[in-house]
Amino acid sequence: MSRAAVVESTDEAVAGIEDGSTVLVGGFGLAGMPFDLIDALIRQGAKDLTIVSNNAGNGDVGLAALLAAGRVRKVMCSFPRQVDSHVFDALHREGRIELEVVPQGNLAERMRAAGAGIGAFYCPTAVATPLAEGKEVRRIDGRDYLLEYPIRGDYALISAHRADPMGNLVYRRTARNFGPVMATAAATTIVQVGEVVPLGGLDPEAVVTPSVHVDRIVRVDTRHYTVQGAR
Repeated sequence: MSRAAVVESTDEAVAGIEDGSTVLVGGFGLAGMPFDLIDALIRQGAKDLTIVSNNAGNGDVGLAALLAAGRVRKVMCSFPRQVDSHVFDALHREGRIELEVVPQGNLAERMRAAGAGIGAFYCPTAVATPLAEGKEVRRIDGRDYLLEYPIRGDYALISAHRADPMGNLVYRRTARNFGPVMATAAATTIVQVGEVVPLGGLDPEAVVTPSVHVDRIVRVDTRHYTVQGAR
């Protein structure tokens, strides 16, 4: 049986996240960002967090709001800077936040490796660049590869389209992004969804994340953001 729990509020969903936790946060820019869970995490008060995400926040909402609240010690991401990353930019210039840049494919694969129980893997991405500093290099079939280690999270905060009471998840288009691999790579996976359907209400062939990877589910009203704000 699934161990997932359908909880009543986002505050209940993020209860117990400890200071110093590594938190995997879904989203491709604003698409699929778990805004309500992040807002609840800000209210909850956990600090000194390491955040793993595709980018380092947009505008003043979602992940950017968590950074602005001073709760994040380090960001691991692929795209730390974009046109609306002013919160991260300011914090990084002032030396108030650490950054580890991880190429996007490596980011996904390192989390997938964590979920699959893979101890490490070799990858050619970033060979002979500053990102290779301090990493083991091995030549395989005449090509250099870097040794990469899994990225594991204490928690994952992700957004899905629908769930059933057992915790099976389906996603909507681009909002799917890193959700599936993050769900497998975290010790505790917390999901906000737009709808919880009755058991049997999801086509089994459409389920992307099975319930075994999900711990807490909360239903929220869908919010859409642009660079300028909410709509």
